[in-house]
Amino acid sequence: MTIVARISVSAAFALAIVAALPAQAQTADTSFFVTSNGIGNGGNLGGLAGADNHCQELAQAAGFGAPKTWHAYLSTQAADGKPAINARDRIGKGPWQNAKGVVIAKDVADLHSGANNLTKQTALSEKGEVINGRGDTPNRHDALTGSQADGTAFAAAEDRTCKNWTSSTQGSAMLGHSDRIGLRDDDASKSWNASHPSRGPDGGCSQNDLKSTGGDGLLYCFAAN
Repeated sequence: MTIVARISVSAAFALAIVAALPAQAQTADTSFFVTSNGIGNGGNLGGLAGADNHCQELAQAAGFGAPKTWHAYLSTQAADGKPAINARDRIGKGPWQNAKGVVIAKDVADLHSGANNLTKQTALSEKGEVINGRGDTPNRHDALTGSQADGTAFAAAEDRTCKNWTSSTQGSAMLGHSDRIGLRDDDASKSWNASHPSRGPDGGCSQNDLKSTGGDGLLYCFAAN
């Protein structure tokens, strides 16, 4: 190889490293994402622990897992002598930013207000990709939350968490729209965390049920520390 050729190869290699640095620095600060895929078993996530583990594994694979502790934005309802758990209490204090470095909310109050910066273009996956929404094929904008609009759990009377994320055959789950777009021009259709309950021929918690209304069992994941 000639000296000129060696210099050209070395220069190209150096440029490639430099080009990669900003992206690495940016993703290292990621503290929020929508899962690129669901667990695949409908509303049975293995409870909160299984959902949190899914978030942690996806973050790890994307290069920004540890030392952060990742939690799924999910509420559970009071059952079997155990109190309800609010999604808003599981995700840390913020601020949170997506894989592109865009801040989606500065704190818990901001996240649950109309001032948050969650849109189809900012509610990105751990890979920095836009999640399919209304009008796309397939539509995957339904995100599991089990939560009311303020991030708190529902009363125990009516299941909104697929048996606290342990069932793919019973109950239903509250869903949010990650793209903030629905069938109507109302608050529920535009809600990222409390748009409508799951439903379908199997009752609401099977994987097919979640897909039937425009979902895939996706989760919101937040760095809680």
